[in-house]
Amino acid sequence: ILPAVVLLAAFLILPAVSTVRYAFTDYNILRPDKIKFCGLDNFVELFGDRDFKKSLVNTIYFTVVVVPFQCILALLLAMLISSRRKGVSIFRAAYFSPNITSMVVVAILWSVLYNPNPSTGLLNAFLTKLGFAPCGFLTDPKTSMNSIIFMSAWQAAGYQMMIFLAGLQAIPGDQYEAASIDGAGKFTQFLKITIPLITPVIFYNLVTQLCQAFQEFNGPFMITKGGPLGSTTLISILIYQNAFKTYDMGLASAMAWLLFLIVAVLTAVSFISQKHWVYYGDEER
Repeated sequence: ILPAVVLLAAFLILPAVSTVRYAFTDYNILRPDKIKFCGLDNFVELFGDRDFKKSLVNTIYFTVVVVPFQCILALLLAMLISSRRKGVSIFRAAYFSPNITSMVVVAILWSVLYNPNPSTGLLNAFLTKLGFAPCGFLTDPKTSMNSIIFMSAWQAAGYQMMIFLAGLQAIPGDQYEAASIDGAGKFTQFLKITIPLITPVIFYNLVTQLCQAFQEFNGPFMITKGGPLGSTTLISILIYQNAFKTYDMGLASAMAWLLFLIVAVLTAVSFISQKHWVYYGDEER
């Protein structure tokens, strides 16, 4: 395991520890010899920075919308392919394939779909056929974030789908049989049997996707670069811009640690709240 440990330490642990020090310094990476301690100045600057506040609002909106949407979509897909009918494995592979597709390919695909020109944009061509005006999916600040959210959910839902599928297939069939004998319909069985027994899976997907959503970078960066007018600029993109465009590594490190604290607090709240709704066997935790 030594090679893996060395790589982990060199490219993750040591840089993360270094940002603790950089967050309290005035550090331009082009002038490493002029680094100086500045205390809490970087954090004070962030709380008065309009760009940071806007990126924080964008990130919260992205997370609040994409996480439940992704989970619901994944659960619906898992229920569709949970049967053991012949040929269902083809659909499992099809629904999962976006998750393992290169982000570059995904960005190109959705750029074509979202193209505002009806002659080249497939979605706008379809809207035009229906008699609607073309929509600037990625060029209009009002629709750009929702367009990114839909793309992100489309790509990531396949992974959650497989986890939900494992949870659904672990539910004993005799529980559904007993419910049917008692006269319970499919919808009642879903609410009273399926949902309670897969709450641990739901909890796992919610926590992991919550952490992932707050750190989302690839999709918005590759398609919109945070535009138009900063409507898709997430905190992760702002960290990148400050670190590698304006070279203010101190301010970028402060942003990164604020993001870490936000995610850590929300994760802790999630684990504390699970005892009220997550069902583990014969008891709630």
